Amino acid sequence: MIQIFGNITKSQEDKRDYRGLILDNELRVLLISDPETDKAAAALSVNVGYMSDPNELNGLAHFLEHMLRLGTEKYPRENEYEKFLSEHGGNSDAFTSTEDTIFFFDVAFEHLTIALDIFSQFFKAPLFTEDATDREVQAVNSEYEKNLADDSRRLLQLERSTSIKDHPYSKFSTGNLQTLVEDPKKNGINVREALLKFHSTYYSSNIMSLVILGKDSLDELQEKAENMFGAIENKRVTLPEWPGHPYGPEQLKKKIRVVPVHDLRLLTISFPIPDMRQHYKSDPFEYLSHLIGHESSGSLLSALKKRGWSSQLIAGCSSVARDIALFDVDVDLTEKGLENVDNIVDLIFQFINLLRQEDPKEWIFNEIMEIDQISFRFKDKESPVGYVYMLAKHLLKYPIDDVLTAENLLSEWKPELINQVMEKLTPDNCRIRIVSKKPVIVDQTEKWYGTKYKIEDIPSELIEKWRNAKPIEELQLPKKNEFIPSSFDILPNDDTPSKHPTIIHETKFVRVWHKKDDEFLLPKSNLIFELTSPFAFVDPLRVNFIDIYLNLVRDALTEYSYDASLASLQFSVVSSEYGLKVSIEGFNDKLDILLTKVLDTLFNLDVDEKRYEIFKESYVRDLKNFEAEQPYTQAKRYQAACLIEKSWLKTELLEATKYLSFDDLKSFIKEFFSMMHIECLIHGNTNKAAAQKLIKLIESKLPKNVMPLFPQHLLRYRDMKLEDGSNCVYEVTNEKHKTSCVDVHLQCEPKRTESNMLLELFVQITSEHCFDVLRTKEQLGYIVELDLHRNVTSQGVRILVQSCKHPIYVDHKIEEFLLNMKSYLEEMSDEEFERHKEALAVLRLEKPKKMIQLTNLFWDEITEQTYCFDRNNIEVDFLKTITKDDVIKFYTDHIHAEGAKRRKLAVHVLSTAEEGAGSAGAEIDELEPLSVVSKPTRIDDICSFKSGLSTLPLLQPFAHHRPQGSKAKLVR
Repeated sequence: MIQIFGNITKSQEDKRDYRGLILDNELRVLLISDPETDKAAAALSVNVGYMSDPNELNGLAHFLEHMLRLGTEKYPRENEYEKFLSEHGGNSDAFTSTEDTIFFFDVAFEHLTIALDIFSQFFKAPLFTEDATDREVQAVNSEYEKNLADDSRRLLQLERSTSIKDHPYSKFSTGNLQTLVEDPKKNGINVREALLKFHSTYYSSNIMSLVILGKDSLDELQEKAENMFGAIENKRVTLPEWPGHPYGPEQLKKKIRVVPVHDLRLLTISFPIPDMRQHYKSDPFEYLSHLIGHESSGSLLSALKKRGWSSQLIAGCSSVARDIALFDVDVDLTEKGLENVDNIVDLIFQFINLLRQEDPKEWIFNEIMEIDQISFRFKDKESPVGYVYMLAKHLLKYPIDDVLTAENLLSEWKPELINQVMEKLTPDNCRIRIVSKKPVIVDQTEKWYGTKYKIEDIPSELIEKWRNAKPIEELQLPKKNEFIPSSFDILPNDDTPSKHPTIIHETKFVRVWHKKDDEFLLPKSNLIFELTSPFAFVDPLRVNFIDIYLNLVRDALTEYSYDASLASLQFSVVSSEYGLKVSIEGFNDKLDILLTKVLDTLFNLDVDEKRYEIFKESYVRDLKNFEAEQPYTQAKRYQAACLIEKSWLKTELLEATKYLSFDDLKSFIKEFFSMMHIECLIHGNTNKAAAQKLIKLIESKLPKNVMPLFPQHLLRYRDMKLEDGSNCVYEVTNEKHKTSCVDVHLQCEPKRTESNMLLELFVQITSEHCFDVLRTKEQLGYIVELDLHRNVTSQGVRILVQSCKHPIYVDHKIEEFLLNMKSYLEEMSDEEFERHKEALAVLRLEKPKKMIQLTNLFWDEITEQTYCFDRNNIEVDFLKTITKDDVIKFYTDHIHAEGAKRRKLAVHVLSTAEEGAGSAGAEIDELEPLSVVSKPTRIDDICSFKSGLSTLPLLQPFAHHRPQGSKAKLVR
C-alpha cells in the first residue's frame, strides 16, 4: 500500500506543490509540481557509496556510477541517455560519496516521460557490456590522473589513508587501473561480474530516494513514479553498520605535516564527533560554527588578524557518514602564522573555553533561527536540477514532511546538545594538520596520490596547556546583528514601468540604469557598478596594485560586513580590465547602509603597511601557483592571451611584482581615483524614488577634484582577428601534472544575431557527439568538451581535451573527429535537426530562476555596450529560420580543415612530469597523416604573433548609446 505525505512544510512564498510517497517497493519519493517551470528534472540517490566497496576492489562504486549510464536492456545504445537529453534541452551528471551515489538530470518539461523511462532502466536492467567496461575504466583512471596534483583531493585522501586501518572510510574512493584492472587480474577477479554483483546487492529500492520536478500535476507525476520506478526490485537491503569512528585514540593528539603541490599554508584542527542528523531541529553544529567562525570584532579571526597570523578562518561540521562527523577549524596562515601554529591552536582553545564559560546563549540561537526563517521564507528559486539533487540526498536523511526545512530551519532550543558537542572539542580529541611548502623532514608517502607527510605526537605538556587555555579579554561573543532586515514590503511600481532597464540618471561621472523588479516579487535588490579608470590595465604593475588594494579593502570591511552577509546581504569588490566592479546583493532594507560603508572604505582606506605586506606576499604566492594549476586552466589562459588585444600573462604579472612598494601603492590609488566614470545598474525591489536616493549616495562619496573620462576612455578592448586559412599552435609545458591538454579554438564570424545562432546551433548538434566519440569511444581523457567560446567581440568553437596522451596525438584525433562531422551532419534526419533547434530554443528561453541571474543578463548587455535586453527572443526568432543546409555551410566554411574561412588556434600544454603525457610520443608515429589538414604554424612569442594580426571592430549598440563621460547630456 502506497503511503502518501501531503503535509510537507514549505516556505509561505513557495508556490510549488509537493507530495511525498513511499511506494510498495519502499522507494521514498518526493514529487514537485511547478506550473511555471520550463525545465523538468529528476534525481535518484542510492544509499551506498565507496565505503561499501569490496576491500579487493577500491573504486567499484564510483566505476559503477560511470557504467550505469552506458546502456540498458531496453535502451542498449551507449549514448542513448545523453543523446536524448542533448536533443531536448537537458543535461545530466552523477556523484559518488562515502555512502551515497546520486544520479540526476534535467530536460525540457514536455519530454520528462521518456527521459524518466530511460533513467529508470539504470536501476532495473543495466548492461555493463564487456566492451564498455574495458573502455570506461580508462575514463575512471583519467579522472584519477587529472586529480593527482589537486591538493584538495590529496588532502582528503590523506585524511582517509591516515584513519584506522581497515575502517571503510580509509578506502580509495576514485579507483584507478591498479585497483580496477591490474590487481583484479592478478587475483582472478572478473570486474564486470563484480559490477553486476554490486548492483544486484545494493541497488535496492528500499535504500533509494527519488525526486521528480515537472510541470505536470501531482497526480500525473505520481503515476510516472509508480509506473517507472515501482518495478525497481526491493532486495530488502540492510544498511551496513560502520565500526565506530574512523579516528580512534591512536589517531588523536597528532600533528600531521603535509607538503602540498601548490604553495599553500593551512592549519586544520579536526575533532571527531558523532553525527547528529537526528537533531536537525536544534542543530548544535550550526550554533558552534556560527560563533567559532564569526568574523566580527572580538572574534577569533579578529584576534588572529591583529597578530598578523591569518586572514581567513572557517569553522563547521561535515557529516562523513551515519554516526560519523568531523568538526573542523580551518585557518589560512600567513608566514608569521606558520611560525606560530602552537600559539594559534592555543588561541582557538581559548575561544572554545570562552564558550564553555559562557554557557550556550538562547538569544544567539534565536538570532540564528530568525535569520534562517527570513532566508527560507524569501529564498530564491533554485534551478530544477540543483533542487532535485539536494532534496534526493535529504530524502534519505530526514522525515519526508521535513525534507524542505531540515537543513534550513531551526525550531528547538536544546543547550544540552551544544554542551555534548563541546565536550568533544578538546585537545585530547583532536588532530592537527599543517600544510606548507616550508622545508620539513617528511618520512611517509600516501599510497594513492603520493603526498609527502609526517605524523608526530603532540607533546603532553602542550595538550595540558591547551586544555587549560584561559581566554584573553580580547575574545568576546558577537553583539546583536543590526543587519537583520525588518521591512519586507514590496515597493510600489513606477508610474510607467519598463520591461527592460532604462537610463534614469546620467552626468559626466555617473550613468545609472534602473529596472524595478516585477517578476520575482521578493524584498531584495541588486546593485552593480563598474568604475572605469584609464590607469587600471595600463601595465602589469598597475594590475598588481589594484588587485592587492582590493584585497585590502575586502579585508578592512570584514568585521563590519560579516553580520550583513549572515543576514543575506553580500557585497563584492573585484578588479576588471577597465577598473573595478562593486556588487551588493540581498535584502534591500539595509542595502544603503552597507553601500555607504563599502564606498567610504573603497575611496578612503588608510592602508596599513603590515596588512599590505601580508596581502602582497599572498598575491605573489597565488601568481606562482599558476604553474601548478590544471592544464586545462592554463590552456584557457594562454588561449585568451592570444585572442584578446590587451591581456597580461601570469608570468608578466609575477615579473612586475619585483617593483611593488607600499609608497607606490598609495600613489597609484590616488592616480587610479583621479579620473573615473561609473556605470551602474539597480535592479530589484527598488523603484525610481529609492534608486535616486542610492544615486545621490554614490555621488556624495566620489573623491573631490576627480576628472571625468572622455568617450574614447570608455571604449572596450578589441579581439584579434585570425587570418582565413590559418592553423596556429602555441605550446607551453607543465611539470606538475601527468596529463596534457589541447585547447582548439576555431574562430568564426563576430557576434551578431545570425552568426550567434549558427554557432550555437552547431555546438548544440555536435557537443554530445564529440563527448561520445572522443571521451566514451576514443577514451582520450576524462575532460572532453566541445562548446562555444566568446570574448568581447569574437566567438568560435572550442574543443578542449585533457589527456594522458601527447598533445599532437590528441590534436590529430580532434581533426579526425571534425572531418567526420561532414557525414554526421549530412546524414542527420530532418526530425533530429529540428529536435536540436527546439532544444536550443528551450535553453535560450529558459527563465532565470533567481533575480541575480536576470540582473547579470542585463549587466552583460550594459558592460558589452550592446544594450540588446531582449536578445534571447530576438535570436530564437532567427533560430527558427535556420535550415540544415545553413549549418552544413557554416561547417564547410569555418570548421572543416579545407574551409575557406577556417581560422584555427590551438594551445598545447605539454606535460614534462615523470611518466607524463609528454613522454608518450611513440603513439604519434602510428597516426595516419591527414592530407587535408595544413601543417600548423608555431607561435614562439604571443606578442609577435598578435602584432601581425588585425583587430575586430567593436560591437555596435542595439539601442541607446555608449557612455559619453565628459560629453554626456545630463539626465536626472
